[in-house]
Amino acid sequence: KIGFTRADELYLLGDYVDRGPDSKGVIDHILLLRAQGYTVHCLRGNHEELVVGASVTMNGLEQWAKTDGRPTFESFGVDAARDIPKSYLDFMFRLPSYMLVDEYILVHAGLDFDLPDPLSEEKEMTWIRNWHLKIRPAWLGERIIVHGHTPVGCDITEAMLAQLSTHKYLDIDTGCVFAGRLDRPWLGSLCAFNMTSRTLVFQENVE
Repeated sequence: KIGFTRADELYLLGDYVDRGPDSKGVIDHILLLRAQGYTVHCLRGNHEELVVGASVTMNGLEQWAKTDGRPTFESFGVDAARDIPKSYLDFMFRLPSYMLVDEYILVHAGLDFDLPDPLSEEKEMTWIRNWHLKIRPAWLGERIIVHGHTPVGCDITEAMLAQLSTHKYLDIDTGCVFAGRLDRPWLGSLCAFNMTSRTLVFQENVE
């Protein structure tokens, strides 16, 4: 739908693992696109952070390893995060927490506006929620924050886009992984935002 070509730049906002049956395949596809000459920029999500952290210590991550982590391990053919091949762990470890692209701040989860400099705390950028009402317009200026992490319906993302010039943020996580969930029927699509034309493209999960 987006007609991705080698003349474009694609920015992915994180959570390539733990969000489906083939985490390894997702990373492999990203690396394949790069090898084929496509420009793909990747941010770190909280799930990459979980995998990297679990490769060092499992303290407090036992439940995650049994739920979201288990399909990820299985996709790599291993029993624990520490056994994931080093090249994949290095890929996840090196992912940046945010990117500045023209007038946009791209981040996985959001920014902590309780801090003097919201770009100084990387941990919050992958985990924070419920931060929009704390935005400081004087700090943000004309920049716009594009993020994921907190799933919303497509209609909510469209409403955010309509108010982009005043509210200065856009959540493009429309919960593709949660397709078919009876408790959240409004989710189940993948969303792309064209930063040049300021338009949205949605693809319903068909798998």
